[in-house]
Amino acid sequence: MPVAKHDSTKKALSASVRKGATVLFQGDCRVLLAAMKDETIDLTITSPPYCIGKAYESESTTTADFIKTQKEVLPEVVRVTRQGGSICWQTGYHVTDGEAFPLDFAIYEILKDIPGVHLRNRIIWSFGHGLNSTTRFSGRHEVVLWFTKGEHRFNLDTIRVPQKYPGKRHYKGENKGMLSGNPLGKNPGDVWEMPNVNANHIEKTDHPCQFPVALAQRFVRALCPIDGIVFDPFMGSGSSGVAAELEKRRFLGSEIFPNYMTLALNRLDLAKRGRIQVRELDKPIYVPDPNSAVAKRPEHFTTEVQ
Repeated sequence: MPVAKHDSTKKALSASVRKGATVLFQGDCRVLLAAMKDETIDLTITSPPYCIGKAYESESTTTADFIKTQKEVLPEVVRVTRQGGSICWQTGYHVTDGEAFPLDFAIYEILKDIPGVHLRNRIIWSFGHGLNSTTRFSGRHEVVLWFTKGEHRFNLDTIRVPQKYPGKRHYKGENKGMLSGNPLGKNPGDVWEMPNVNANHIEKTDHPCQFPVALAQRFVRALCPIDGIVFDPFMGSGSSGVAAELEKRRFLGSEIFPNYMTLALNRLDLAKRGRIQVRELDKPIYVPDPNSAVAKRPEHFTTEVQ
């Protein structure tokens, strides 16, 4: 698959994507965006650096740094998005001296005043494991803001989940006796429970802040047409690209760090060859056996409640 450098021309870039190739750009996404034509992207899915001191953000560690970068990137992302296209921006919290700043607030403030851009959902991504805190409640969710440009597409039937009560029927009225829920399944709602990519996750790589492929897959299925273009300006390990490949969409990604570019290249190559290991989108959350060794309370352990 092509890997573009800083000296890539607009002609070469647009031609590569038009041919259906997966195109990766090694460099600052702002350079890539400047070379992109208006209204060429169907769906953007990304998780920008949170400014929390990771190795890949050593020069950007404050909320002011985060906001400055997003103010430069987001208007350009809107420009390259097609009418009817979507922008999905996944963020968490920036915590300083115990005080949490929800970064999605900043994203909303930047996008809400751009003409034609509309917030459709604030998706809560919930996961059961993560860092533990002793001074506040442990963080167990992050947020994806879904914006659209103009009238949007939304293919609900591709992402339905099983009904909780599939045999439930109306008990009165003109629909009495008929199924009360859609037999194809229900809308997954705006709270998604998916395991985060920790040390034991099947998708784990050397990237410290990976999101699961399934998170991107649901957006790709619902918001991007077959053979449409998915874009990730902060590609990292390439999870959004893997999702695009699995769902038969084209992909354009940008990554500034060579080691993460290598990770993404390897994962996308595995996806193209049908050898990538991912946690299935609809796989139920694991519930441990309460009698297993790791779930059972040790007999010698006791606590006193004051």
